[in-house]
Amino acid sequence: MIQNVSRGLGTWWRGVDRTLLVVVIALIVIGLILSMAASPAIAGRIGIDDPFHFFYRQSVFAVIGLVGMLGVSALNPKGARRLAVIALGCSLLLMVATLFIGNEVKGATRWIRVGPLSLQASEFLKPALIVTAAWLFAEEKRGAPIPGRAIAFGIYIVSIGLLMAQPDFGQTVLLTLCFGGVFFASGLSWLWVSVLGGLAATGSTLAYFTFPHVASRVDRFINPESGDTYQIDQAIEAISRGGIAGAGPGEGEVKNFLPDAHADFIFAVAAEEFGLMASLAIIGLFAILVARAWTQAMRLQDNFAQLAVAGLALQFALQALVNIGVNLNLIPPKGMTLPFVSYGGSSMLALAFGAGLLLAFTRRRPGAYSLRHSS
Repeated sequence: MIQNVSRGLGTWWRGVDRTLLVVVIALIVIGLILSMAASPAIAGRIGIDDPFHFFYRQSVFAVIGLVGMLGVSALNPKGARRLAVIALGCSLLLMVATLFIGNEVKGATRWIRVGPLSLQASEFLKPALIVTAAWLFAEEKRGAPIPGRAIAFGIYIVSIGLLMAQPDFGQTVLLTLCFGGVFFASGLSWLWVSVLGGLAATGSTLAYFTFPHVASRVDRFINPESGDTYQIDQAIEAISRGGIAGAGPGEGEVKNFLPDAHADFIFAVAAEEFGLMASLAIIGLFAILVARAWTQAMRLQDNFAQLAVAGLALQFALQALVNIGVNLNLIPPKGMTLPFVSYGGSSMLALAFGAGLLLAFTRRRPGAYSLRHSS
């Protein structure tokens, strides 16, 4: 048995994309370092005796996430797809339950309390829906006797309906962009591009006039004097104070006044304490992750795996862009975590699940990749 396990680990290590694996682990380690820096300020402000309370919790989530990621990465494409479909069904059921038994925080009902933990099912919905949609689009393209696109759109409509009921406009936009990206990559005509673009513009306009919090965030972005911009102002102050080299580990001051310094504004903490070079390093790691995943996707033989890898990489890219863009005041404020770096149990576990799927689909195996031809 030991020989079988050793042989299996050897096969996994030879096949796994080590570049993607190392980048994800590096981002998680950076997140733990920044959590250690931000945890004392947050704990002290809300009256928690243990100054490293959030760091310890994030460490536990990181270990569980890494173990889960490695386990998922060992699956073959069929097993990974089946797991994604199961996760999609469970996520939808939990999101329905959230509307009835979820905890309301700041006017939104997005979390189910499980003992000392809060579970946000919508975080797991994103990678699960991306992989399931990729499978359905690929099945219809290869001529399978199922209306793959119709089923995928039905699941997508149900998903955004549940998200808007919470309400969570930011996750709705992110999920829509990821779903649209997978649809486009599957062979979308320009007619469909025009139709979906028009629907997206119409939906955004309706959200502005329907949801007061959406209108407030857009108005404050366009005209900062129209409302409270405290968190954005503090984030910009932290980034400007950091300069090139930073104030030094633990020496940042703005985190003492920034309410979500350990979560949505962790990038500002990194910029203040470690400077421009650290900020560019974080951005560079995400660039490597996305570029490597898309490069591998183009070489994969299986259309389903291509779409799944491209969609998962797009999720990581867009989520990072939104978080960093908010920190830099380039887009309207939206509470969204920086993948693998921000504090958050559901976010860490769901992102690790998505990374595991990414590693599973990009693993080298016989016939998985097209051969490279010399010029």
